[in-house]
Amino acid sequence: MPVNAEIKARCSQPHRVRDYLVSQKALCKGLDHQVDTYFNVPHGRLKLRRGLIENALIHYQRPDGEGPKPSQVTLFPTDAGDDLLAILSKSLGVKTVVDKKREIWFIDDVKFHIDSVDGLGEFVEIEVIDAEGDKPFQSLLETCRRHMEALDIDASDLVSGSYSDMMLERT
Repeated sequence: MPVNAEIKARCSQPHRVRDYLVSQKALCKGLDHQVDTYFNVPHGRLKLRRGLIENALIHYQRPDGEGPKPSQVTLFPTDAGDDLLAILSKSLGVKTVVDKKREIWFIDDVKFHIDSVDGLGEFVEIEVIDAEGDKPFQSLLETCRRHMEALDIDASDLVSGSYSDMMLERT
């Protein structure tokens, strides 16, 4: 199974991230309004993403911890998912809902998100994607760290959990 290396960090200056991505000639996929509904599952996290650009059922396992970390992701593309949302809600129960505006950018196999999350604030995510599962994880980590350094992401800005964890902590 392919493993990605990723980070999430608080971002007080999203325009600086955007400027960096433009300077690197990153491909902008656009601004997506995404509603992620997280479900109760015994292992990992399961969410249904409904957006304007991205729609998918996503299961992932990732250790909580600051800094670049491995993430095993299984993604199943869907349509907007209203019927699927009803089925999963009834069968598993909703854990929490995360509503965000997300800019989606790519530099080769690295995906960047500039997120504005309702109730939580501004964030940047870096995901170094190994779609084929054939790259050494150390190489993925080095790529992630290189972009973190270029974006001047401080260790104190790193977030260990998911947006769902942060939403649940608020309640």
